[in-house]
Amino acid sequence: MSKKEIIQNNENDEEMTVTMTLDNGEEVTCAVITILTVEEKDYIVLLPLDENGENNDGEVWIYGYKEDESDPNIEPELFFISDESEYEAVSDAFDEYLDNAEFDELL
Repeated sequence: MSKKEIIQNNENDEEMTVTMTLDNGEEVTCAVITILTVEEKDYIVLLPLDENGENNDGEVWIYGYKEDESDPNIEPELFFISDESEYEAVSDAFDEYLDNAEFDELL
């Protein structure tokens, strides 16, 4: 992955999307699943979508996430998580998020 192009709230949809440009130049639209805070750092979980707006394999992409709080007009930064233990902690937090989401659906 190289850079995030834009986060947009589609007026016809309620979900937020991110358009990612891969290293090979291909653009992939991803649904934003959630933004998590782990050890005082923010992370974003993305669901890559195919040309029909679907994801059939359940694969998610997790990136570090940083907003410029002084200027909301500046696009947030996404960055690769290179530390394995950091990635594992975020992955565990996402698993917990999914468990809570499933519990909430039962109620």
